[in-house]
Parts: sequence; structure tokens; C-alpha cells
Amino acid sequence: MDTVTDTTEQPFEHSAGATATDATDALVAVLTGAVEAARIAVEEFSGDTTVGEYLGVSYEDATAATHRFMANLPGYRGWQWAVVVAAYPGADHATISEVVLVPGPTALLAPEWVPWEQRIRPGDLGPGDLLATPADDPRLVPGYLQSGDPEIDDTAAEIGLGRRRVLGMWGRADAAQRWHDGDYGPSSAMARSTKRVCRDCGFFVPLAGALGTMFGVCGNAMAADGHVVDVTYGCGAHSDTPAPPGSGSPLYDPFDDGVLDVTDNPGPVEPTLESAEPSS
Repeated sequence: MDTVTDTTEQPFEHSAGATATDATDALVAVLTGAVEAARIAVEEFSGDTTVGEYLGVSYEDATAATHRFMANLPGYRGWQWAVVVAAYPGADHATISEVVLVPGPTALLAPEWVPWEQRIRPGDLGPGDLLATPADDPRLVPGYLQSGDPEIDDTAAEIGLGRRRVLGMWGRADAAQRWHDGDYGPSSAMARSTKRVCRDCGFFVPLAGALGTMFGVCGNAMAADGHVVDVTYGCGAHSDTPAPPGSGSPLYDPFDDGVLDVTDNPGPVEPTLESAEPSS
């Protein structure tokens, strides 16, 4: 009984005396030799001046290969023409399956697209711009719910502020972390250069509610005026900063007019006639 060959290992039909390797080599030769056919396909697609040097061939599977050429197109430096050819076992030529323009390793590509809501950064908002918060913004909770800050919740219930949404616990924690790590937090270069902190400064205006235990607003026009500052932030304009030594008017020894001798000034001496005549 003849042995049945597994088609997954030997997919090519061949005549008696031929081997699977022979059939594979023949098919590879057909696919590899389709360079000129691939070049002509690109020229028919985009013109003969757009096809550059031949870059090589790669194989998609046992019956298909991709020939690549450098693309000579304005604005597409580093791009390549990719021509997919296919052939069946026993075929004497390959057929064109696809002609595409693909980026090469040195191609200039546009940056990855990012949705606009992810591109917005602090400081981008200008006069007249509108920036809506996401409907499911995790920082905000409905105004009729407890925010988790007793002082704010009690005040809102008492006077009926009626805000649709307020900062929730997560929103406060997110803001607190951002302020603490920012330019007006304890790790900033300004804060590290002084030993005095804002919680002891007369210009420090604490925030209300839970955030007031960690943050306030600076009221010093010569410092971080109007900015939210961490209680452990500090600067050289602290209200307790002493004047440097030697400041003020320089010290001089006083002059005592009583010890000065005052004499009359006789004025210039007018020359006489005798003194004016030359001597003999």
C-alpha cells in the first residue's frame, strides 16, 4: 500500500521522480524572478519615474512574495513600493496581487494621532475658548451628593449653593497631589532655598474646607501672589524675613562746624603799575 504524504508538510504536486524540494525550489525561483514584472506593475500604476532602486524580496508564504523598490515621489522620502506577487506550484510565471506604497525604516511619518481631549494641557485655555469637562469626569460628583468634606457639605446644605457638580474626594486628592508636586510645593527650587514656610507667613491665606489643612493662597505681590501654595512651600519674601545687615543709610562721622576756623577771603590781588612794568 502506498504511503499517503501529509499535505501540510509537502503541499506541492509533483511528477514521478521529482521531490518536494524540487517543486519548492521551482516555485521560489518563479516568485523571485518576478522582479521585472513587479517593476512594470508600479510603472503602470504611478509612472516610470517613480520607481527607484530594487531593495529585495521577502516571502509572505509558500506561494506569495513581496518585491520592494525605493519610491521616487515628492514628499515621500524613505518610502517604498511593495509589490505582492503570487504563483501556484507548477506555474511558469507569477501574477501581480497588490501594489502599495509603504513607509521604510527612514520614512518621515506623521506623529501618532491623539484625540483632542488628550492633547489639551494646562495653560492652553485662552480668552474666549470653551473647554467642557467629560460627562464621566471622576473628579466631580453630583451636587446633591455628599462631597466628603464636612465643612463644604454643611455650608452647601445651609445656604443652598445649588451647584450641579462639586469636587469629590478623588478630585480633591488629585488637585492636592498636583499642587504639592508643582512649582509652589515643598520640592520646588524656591522652597528648597529657604527654611521659612508659608504656614507661618502673614501673607498666607488658608483655603476653606479639607484642602485648607494643606494649602492656601499667597497674598504677597512680590512673591507667589494669587497662586495656591503648599503650607510647606516657602520663599525669600516671607513676612518674618529680617533685613540684611548693613541695610539702610550708610554711617558717616558728623561734621562739627564749631571746630572749623573761618577766615575772611581777601579776594584776588590786583596787580599794581610798578609790578606790571617789566624790569630793566
